[in-house]
Amino acid sequence: MSVTSLFLASIFAVAAAGPAFQTFVVQESLSGAPAGFAKVAPAAASSSLNLRIALPSNDVAGLEKALLDVSTPSSSNYGNHLSKAEVNAFLAPSDEAVAAVQAWLASHGLVANTSSSAGDWLSVNVPVSKANDMLSANYQTFKHIASGKTYARTLSFSLPTEVADFVDHIHPTTTFNSPLSLSPVLSVPKPVAEVSEEVSSDATAASCATTITPIPLQDPTTAATESSNSIAKFRTNMASSTTFKTQLLDGGKNSQGASTAGVEANLDIQYTVGIATGVPVFFVSVGESFQDGDLEGFLDIVNFLSDEDDVPQVMSTSYGENETDMSKALAFKLCTAYAAFGARGTSVLFASGDGGVEGGQSQTCTKYQAAFPAGCPFLTAVGSVHGTSPETASTFSSGGFSNYWGAPDYQSDAVAAYLKAQGTTNNGLFNVSGRGYPDVAAQGENVQIVSGGTTEGVDGTSCSTPIFASVVALLNDQLIAAGNAPLGFLNPWLYANPSMLNDVTTGSNPGCGAKGFAAKAGWDPVTGLGTPDFTKMKAAAGL
Repeated sequence: MSVTSLFLASIFAVAAAGPAFQTFVVQESLSGAPAGFAKVAPAAASSSLNLRIALPSNDVAGLEKALLDVSTPSSSNYGNHLSKAEVNAFLAPSDEAVAAVQAWLASHGLVANTSSSAGDWLSVNVPVSKANDMLSANYQTFKHIASGKTYARTLSFSLPTEVADFVDHIHPTTTFNSPLSLSPVLSVPKPVAEVSEEVSSDATAASCATTITPIPLQDPTTAATESSNSIAKFRTNMASSTTFKTQLLDGGKNSQGASTAGVEANLDIQYTVGIATGVPVFFVSVGESFQDGDLEGFLDIVNFLSDEDDVPQVMSTSYGENETDMSKALAFKLCTAYAAFGARGTSVLFASGDGGVEGGQSQTCTKYQAAFPAGCPFLTAVGSVHGTSPETASTFSSGGFSNYWGAPDYQSDAVAAYLKAQGTTNNGLFNVSGRGYPDVAAQGENVQIVSGGTTEGVDGTSCSTPIFASVVALLNDQLIAAGNAPLGFLNPWLYANPSMLNDVTTGSNPGCGAKGFAAKAGWDPVTGLGTPDFTKMKAAAGL
């Protein structure tokens, strides 16, 4: 009998055992729906759920160690990024876990599909009635009050004792994602100028004091040259043939009409293409037919890119959630995926959020809230500033301390110094031992975009993130041209070279009825280490 036959025989033998899978253990439970959601009615028994089952990776600690080894400038392995196969060896689940979970599913007449290249994610479609049975759950229809959207969720779920240790999380269950994604907002109520007027405007560095365009931001003005360097994501002195590529995901659309692309798409493209001129840009358009259980495309993007043999050198994302909206187990699983990208040589950047100390988005709160994914220690979170001489922290720039992750070694000294300087201010409102964010900042107010034939000013950390990502892409271009590896996971390099950034020492991010955090000398939880100085960053990169 072949090995495959033996494996299948073992699965169905367990499935036919009868008494197995009868004793359940609660995996996660909530006392009620999060703020902003209301229970409507029991979920229809026949409606379909696409369950995404996260299996424990066999060596997360090994992956994190390898990531830091190739990302820390003092390491002899700095820049020796891992291959897809090497990363997947860390991420892969054990054979025992796969067998146990498939046996449990087989007992319900189900066979799951593998939905990640490492095999640590499975997916299976089931009706609500079966999901209630197999998870000892009670799926209800919940309405997100602000948007009117409805979701099937359960306030608790359980797993059989034979399976519980082999499952990190199942989604959708207890995670209530806000459908109001982090997006830039108009900083003026109406378009401020026609395109022709913007083209003829004086685009000097001094203009950055009031309005932001790609021209004064771009330094150097020489276009990139290396076609192998890419960034996953209106400048008048660019070639008219300049273009970018689009990847559609979950029903995403490639809208090309003057007004249908939207503020977010226009912003990301105009500032990545406009600043990182010459760097190949791939814009991933995620629609609303999420296959990841209404997880806003987070998981689908991770699995899509992880399947690629060649990952982009920079991945810039301008939306996020509040940390409390995300199951801790699910947040950890996604953070591990970002660590995997970093180990392969990708610089992962996320907007820190626009809620100040209220998290990813503004909310009513009595304690400071954290944002996700910004609080994940294996990516670079970007906050916002405005003005010049001096640059000042934007009041909306989300920053603070994670309640899920502790402060990583690479930032422990910087965070400790800030907490010491702050003294007793804000005591009791945040997790003093948490991972601090953002890591860096960039301009994020009155950022000019062309949309629908007019220029508009927009605000948000959604603006800052593609700007900083473009700086990283330009550095990568010169590194690759010199025969060196791209920067990859940025944070150990950033915290080892804080003087290459412009320290921001004015402004704060108030919220939750309190003062928030103040920008201070050194790292702070409003602007991070500061804004990019391209010349100094080049020198720190050895260029």
